[in-house]
Amino acid sequence: QVGLLPAPIVDARCCAACSFTDPIIMQYNEQTFKGLKPAAPAGPSAALQVGLFCFFVMTRAIHPTIIDASKSIDPDTGKKYFAYGEMTVVLGETVVTLIIAQLMALGMGGMKEWKAIWDPKPMKVFSFIGFVYALGDFLEMASMGSLGGAAYQVLLQSKLLITALMMMAIKGTKQTSLQWNILLLVMLSMCVYMIGGKSSSGDSGDGGIPIMGVFNVLLKVTVSCFCAVLSDKFMKDYKSEPIYMQLVQFKCAWCLTILALSFMDGKTWQNGFFTGWNGVTVGVLASFTVKGWSTMYLLAILDSVLKNIGEATSVLVIYFMQVFLPVFEDQFEIPKFLSVMVVILSVTAYVGSKTVVEKAAKYDKMQK
Repeated sequence: QVGLLPAPIVDARCCAACSFTDPIIMQYNEQTFKGLKPAAPAGPSAALQVGLFCFFVMTRAIHPTIIDASKSIDPDTGKKYFAYGEMTVVLGETVVTLIIAQLMALGMGGMKEWKAIWDPKPMKVFSFIGFVYALGDFLEMASMGSLGGAAYQVLLQSKLLITALMMMAIKGTKQTSLQWNILLLVMLSMCVYMIGGKSSSGDSGDGGIPIMGVFNVLLKVTVSCFCAVLSDKFMKDYKSEPIYMQLVQFKCAWCLTILALSFMDGKTWQNGFFTGWNGVTVGVLASFTVKGWSTMYLLAILDSVLKNIGEATSVLVIYFMQVFLPVFEDQFEIPKFLSVMVVILSVTAYVGSKTVVEKAAKYDKMQK
């Protein structure tokens, strides 16, 4: 016995709203989806992104500027140096972050979440990354000992070349001839800035290019790029963990590494931990703390294009700070200003070329 299928039950309102001019195609009007709510936005609003971008630029600009401002001047040689132990501010930041992040875990998730921080599996992964990050902080302070804030930030743009080389070696991602040309332009513009600014009194004190400072920056960039690759991979694997939990897992090994390095510099503990500290040094500690927290949160919101443009734009902000703030002796110079603009525009051109290259590759694939 074959049963008959029941006729579909159709809402009378739907029948009133729809008319059939074809047995298959249904037509709709403005009443059909009257009660439907609009889709939620896919990401942060444009105004929020602009605000976060400005905050990102300012944190990247203030950090090397305040480190540079914290230096003292040797009255005999005229050279700038750190009167305090370089590792003291980094060690202080790790302790502050460990305390704040654990309090957040206890306040938001209770003892259960706090105990989850010490899970051996993610702890081992993030401890290694934290160890490498600590080496990056050590290299940053070592390079800033002989470089000005703007020079340091300009040299950080070499991360584009180092990242491209790493991606080619690790993932086999190749750059086009256009991209290699722009990367060469970025590197040459950095050289122009360093050579053009060597006669200023602000960077090394003797008018020459501080080779060890440049070398330390390049090592710092290499370490940072390596950490970025590792963090991107493992933070996605443990994305269920809140960022403040991951910060504790980072900072445990980070703190121990900086503590070990502080015993090797010959002055941190020999002269006293707080020797040479003043209000500006506290500002350096605060800057390290804000930078560490904002990096973890902002990089999850801003896309890679805005990050790279923000890093480059901060060079210009640093330059104007060094020109206009009374703590610095730099004066506005057209050649130096133009070399800063060339660095920024070449970085922006490289970042923008990625979209063009991807579209060209898709077009070539369609033609085959």
